[in-house]
Amino acid sequence: MQQRPWTNGYRIVSYFQNAWTRGTKLMREAIRSRLAASPATLLPMWAIVMSFTTYFCMYAFRKPFSAASYGDAEAFGGSMDLKTAFVISQIVGYCISKFVGTKICAEVKRNQRVWFLLGAITTAEIALLLFAVLPGQLKIAAIFLNGLPLGMVWGFVVSYLEGRRTSELQLAGLSCSYIIASGVVKDIGRWQLGLGIPEYWMPFTMGLMFFPILFVSANMLNLMPEPNEGDVEERVQRKPMTGAERMAFAVRFAIGLTLLLLVYFALTAFRDIRDNYGVEIFTELGYADYDAIFTRSELLVAFGVMACLVPITWIHNNRTALLAVFSLLVIGCALIGFSTLAMQAGYISGLTWMILIGLGAYMAYVPYGSVLFDRVVAATRTAGTAVFAIYLTDAFGYTGSVFFQLYKEFTQREISWLQFFTGYCYFMAIFGGVLLTIAYFDFARAAKRAEIEAHQEQAGLATNKEATEMGSA
Repeated sequence: MQQRPWTNGYRIVSYFQNAWTRGTKLMREAIRSRLAASPATLLPMWAIVMSFTTYFCMYAFRKPFSAASYGDAEAFGGSMDLKTAFVISQIVGYCISKFVGTKICAEVKRNQRVWFLLGAITTAEIALLLFAVLPGQLKIAAIFLNGLPLGMVWGFVVSYLEGRRTSELQLAGLSCSYIIASGVVKDIGRWQLGLGIPEYWMPFTMGLMFFPILFVSANMLNLMPEPNEGDVEERVQRKPMTGAERMAFAVRFAIGLTLLLLVYFALTAFRDIRDNYGVEIFTELGYADYDAIFTRSELLVAFGVMACLVPITWIHNNRTALLAVFSLLVIGCALIGFSTLAMQAGYISGLTWMILIGLGAYMAYVPYGSVLFDRVVAATRTAGTAVFAIYLTDAFGYTGSVFFQLYKEFTQREISWLQFFTGYCYFMAIFGGVLLTIAYFDFARAAKRAEIEAHQEQAGLATNKEATEMGSA
């Protein structure tokens, strides 16, 4: 029987498809084996580059809309500025995503992470398309939908990095991504607006630019091997947490966790106001016409935070590391207050002030999403994952962001963002510094108790071993 022409074509296509599948599988296995063979050098470098790139690109889907001012447009019949409505709407979606993430990110299996991550990004880009095409105030709903999946991306990325002896280094590199990305994305957004791209289409085109890069980096991150035996011995095995385990964690650390939640409630709002209304604040400070001012200021902040976090990697004793992390948080809050005093007294410029309060804010903010709970889990010998605690604090933090922005909009709308933000700096410095100090002592007690129990367990095992050996003799 004579074969149809398309049959041979199908076989050729099938052959190359199978060859491609086998080849990529072998390549993935080779990369994963090479990374596992070099846990102290190559693996951390790979983790930093891929996680940094992935989360950096995520900001191209989250933050570009804030680069526009939207004129004097108002929402809800003039009761709220339109940009404020966009910011709050996205944060509400992002906040809901964090609450959902306390379950999904804590339970998601390893082989599902990359698909959840890419699905979240794709959904966010579709929402940005709706933001561009929907009429009037339906755009507020579109930007809400944009924030809804993006809040879980951090948890998916952190899951690849936690529980390793080099976690602080990797997480520090990852944390620099959103500090730098926030400024770079806004500058690129302003550049696109200068090219004539409409302000409602600019966020969508930004996402299209960055999606291919994110797709590649997320798949490369997915090649990370699991923590090895040395990692597990020093940092405790990390595994998905059930609902009962999450509740037990919250109850066990109720006092310290509550204090951390209260600080993060205010700190996230502080960081979001500086971030989302940076255009307005810099304009009031006299920097309206400075090119790439966000990129320049945030690069300095990122390097400063990185310099503070990396030395914690060198501390192998988890109790000592916990003290170092909390010290960093308190110093960050103090820097916010003292730099504001210096600016108002005329000792430093407005740009230097924005850099210093940014450094102080991120010194306190970044450890929450990275090294703080990784060390809490390790120091207290808690079975589970740091991602749950990270998402619990994130959920409350973004609730605070919504609260403080609504407070400003409805009770102090007549004052500028610069005036409001300056007063907030003093509140954050005192409120944060006091509560963080108290929280440290609560976690330190739990860590000391866990260390004593671990020593007792080891002593018991040694005694049993000696008894067994004597019995055999």
